[in-house]
Amino acid sequence: MSSFTEIILPVRDYDLAATLDSGQVFRWRQAGNSWHGVIGGKFVRLTQTENGIQATTTAPVENWGWLREFLQTEIDLAAVLKTFPDDEPMRNAVARCHGLRLLRQDPWECLASFILSSTKQIVQIRQIVALLCERFGEPLTRPSATLSPSDGERNGVRGASVSKKTHLSFSFPSAQRIAAATESELRDCKMGFRAPNLLAAARQLDCGKFDLEKLRSLACAEARHELMTLRGVGGKIADCVLLFAYGFDSAFPVDVWIERALQELYFPRRRADEKRLRKFAATHFGPHAGYAQQYLFHYMRTKLK
Repeated sequence: MSSFTEIILPVRDYDLAATLDSGQVFRWRQAGNSWHGVIGGKFVRLTQTENGIQATTTAPVENWGWLREFLQTEIDLAAVLKTFPDDEPMRNAVARCHGLRLLRQDPWECLASFILSSTKQIVQIRQIVALLCERFGEPLTRPSATLSPSDGERNGVRGASVSKKTHLSFSFPSAQRIAAATESELRDCKMGFRAPNLLAAARQLDCGKFDLEKLRSLACAEARHELMTLRGVGGKIADCVLLFAYGFDSAFPVDVWIERALQELYFPRRRADEKRLRKFAATHFGPHAGYAQQYLFHYMRTKLK
């Protein structure tokens, strides 16, 4: 087994479980008190401690900036929360989900994952992404004892034809690798009608017709428009990518959970259409509306559970 490289990132008011299990990412699995996942080409184990977050990886690490950036440990969460509206639904959401952070993901992995998320529940998205990584990703070095034989069932991939190696042993496949695949091969990953959408996006990136890095220099509305030129990318997927990969905190993804939250919590006596909900969200939740959205999203999911 490779030697470990470890660090403790000091951070306060950080709920690791809520952050990794709130529908932002789909490759993190809980194992005891720790969470196992992949960031870039590194297998990483994260553990919440009294003083912060302990990170363990088998890859040599000189600079942990990539992990701080992914986890967003250095943002001033209290300052973000102060911008939220002072109303009962938001106060309840913050109380229930205190410490939830928005992650900063790789743009391609985020885009591909949310293209695959269309009309799927989180457990199903995890299954699809697991298969995609195992079949098209690159093998990674990781501790052999990081997963128990029962982890596959506990982590929501039961019956999904994922080998015992698990997807955590593989990197997320590059756009170039996906672009070289066939639609039939992608459909074998149980992604159905999403296969041609993913393939089209990968090929546009691979041939240089679409530049994800360019979006960083655009205003949020312009970046959203650009993303929506990709096949299979509507407003919700574009907003998720802008929020979770680029840090456009004004992006406000509206899916069935958020629509339900806004309807039940803010419009309980009358039905509001999506246009009305979007207009309300754009003016009510402040400069970090996307952050507020994530608190409402996770609050509604955990409330029902």
